[in-house]
Amino acid sequence: MKRYGMMIGLRPEAVEKYKEYHAEVWPGVLKTIRECNIRNYTIFLKDNLLFGYYEYHGSDHQADMARMAACPKTREWWAIMEPMQQPLDNRDPGDWWTQMEEVFHTE
Repeated sequence: MKRYGMMIGLRPEAVEKYKEYHAEVWPGVLKTIRECNIRNYTIFLKDNLLFGYYEYHGSDHQADMARMAACPKTREWWAIMEPMQQPLDNRDPGDWWTQMEEVFHTE
């Protein structure tokens, strides 16, 4: 299992709508997340910044992320979410969310 952390901005005018959508995430999106070996997926919000965390339990993260991106229901969800988000300037080329380095963990 590998842990992933990431950040992205949230447009101030979209905060309430973003929360509403995430209070009732579409079942097809949740199914795809699970099928792509993601567990314990959590998104936190503070001062128009989103922090996402998940645990990956598969063996090929890149292939699973490509599979997720190919899912029509997930693409439809992303098409609604992306205009609400504001990517950070320090993200890697090709990334939407800025990936973070894990520097500490304890259980």
